[in-house]
Amino acid sequence: MKIKVIITGATGMVGEGVLHEALLHADVESVLVINRRPCGIMHPKLTEIIHNDFFDLSPVSDKMKGYNACFFCLGVSSVGMKEDEYFSLTYKLTMNMAEILSGLNPEMTFCYVSGAGTDSTEKGRLNWARVKGKTENDLMKLPFKNVFAFRPGLMLPEKEAKNIHGYYAIFRILYPALRALFPKFVTTLKEVAIAMINSVNYGYDKQVLEVNDIVELAKSKN
Repeated sequence: MKIKVIITGATGMVGEGVLHEALLHADVESVLVINRRPCGIMHPKLTEIIHNDFFDLSPVSDKMKGYNACFFCLGVSSVGMKEDEYFSLTYKLTMNMAEILSGLNPEMTFCYVSGAGTDSTEKGRLNWARVKGKTENDLMKLPFKNVFAFRPGLMLPEKEAKNIHGYYAIFRILYPALRALFPKFVTTLKEVAIAMINSVNYGYDKQVLEVNDIVELAKSKN
């Protein structure tokens, strides 16, 4: 099955990396990115929609029909943010788009980039982990074909990536040692992207994917 995918967050590090791999992958037929600002990429597979308000997607909802995958890479850091603001920008924003997509494309596989340490019980001490956990849990209640929550730890982007912080130059040097010492916490952004692509066509036996699962799924069909 050829994949027609919607990608969010393509102007961030994770979304950029996922978009890059999707455009290269033979199984991906077309990509729609929905951004607040242009991603700066031109490709025959790629269509881009610039839309500022992710809480009101009605002006662009007709253009989201006919897709069988969504790689939701849009997210914000909780650092310095009030709890209600973080809840709105993480849970409410994600669920708003997911609810629309599940109605438009019930055969869609929805891949959500969560985070290592997410709290599935929704009762832990850390607010960000509770919010991510609630987002994962409620996404899995929606009538999609499949929902997968990806919990990557440290991710190494490709060298040509643009949307990365300067400290990733140090991480790149340390990566081989960190991967060897902490394989449950370190992966590459390419592995995350390939695992997402594989999840659409081949599925996985878990809905919540930790780093080991991501690496396994990335390798399983390649």
